[in-house]
Amino acid sequence: MAKPRIFISSTFYDLRQIRSDIDLFIENLGYEPIRNEEGDISYGREKPLEEYCYKEIKSIDILISIIGGRFGSESKRDNSSISQTELRTALKENKQVYIFIEKNVLSEYETYLLNKDINVKYRFVDDIKIYQFIEEIKNLNVNNNIKGFETASDITKYLKEQFAGLFQRFLEEQTKIKEASLIANLERTSQNLIQLVTYLKEENIGQAENINKILMINHPLITSLREKLRIPYNFYIEGLNDLKLLLEARGFSFDENVLPFGNYYSWEKHQKNGYKEIIEISTELFDNENKLKYININNWDENYVVQKYETIASKDDDLPF
Repeated sequence: MAKPRIFISSTFYDLRQIRSDIDLFIENLGYEPIRNEEGDISYGREKPLEEYCYKEIKSIDILISIIGGRFGSESKRDNSSISQTELRTALKENKQVYIFIEKNVLSEYETYLLNKDINVKYRFVDDIKIYQFIEEIKNLNVNNNIKGFETASDITKYLKEQFAGLFQRFLEEQTKIKEASLIANLERTSQNLIQLVTYLKEENIGQAENINKILMINHPLITSLREKLRIPYNFYIEGLNDLKLLLEARGFSFDENVLPFGNYYSWEKHQKNGYKEIIEISTELFDNENKLKYININNWDENYVVQKYETIASKDDDLPF
């Protein structure tokens, strides 16, 4: 199962325990933490090691940036540190970013803003470039949510709330996707009805066959089959024979010698993974001549079409011992 991949970015020696605690927190959530000291990054021989860290960031979901009082190793790209370049890379790749700064550093940053044009020696950082970088990220238009921290628990508590918010947002977006799909179906139905009205006005109102085709394209059975069988195009069914041909073309078999079971016609298709897919369609949808009845969407019952999966019995089950 795919897991969210979370990159932990910071200087190492001064924040070693913080990194370890956050790593454990992420693992307990069932996510995948990425730390270079744990061998989570595949290094090659063609480029500097830091380049493989930046490359790894392209395949992650979230980056956690922790800024303390140490500048750390300088990047070979520019005068920034490697951890600073990691954060810039994540922002450039439009990744979800959470930034944490030690509270002492964050407080002294205000002093830096008042004295940045003066040569001042600062207490909580070993290089003024740290404050210059904080100023840079605070001036960003996006992804500049910055949180102060004293201990790892301050970070994990905040992350727990943020991850819960991300999950809630995901659920809301799924609902919106379903609503958008419903709207698209309504728009498609509306367009077909407009075609019908135009046809009745401009052509011949006695052409019942063509009108019936337009109506059947919008039959609830068609909508149900489109979703369950993942059919991306429009089609229509006049009767049971058309339905048999449709399902047969998609690999389903129908036994002509078996009577409908429990008021359902049944088709099955064997899958490679040891399962068979079964499609059951209510006999109530067809008249005495096996023609499809037209049903208004308001009268449609989801149980008219049933899709299910069953395990294919092993041949060994037939042995007498």
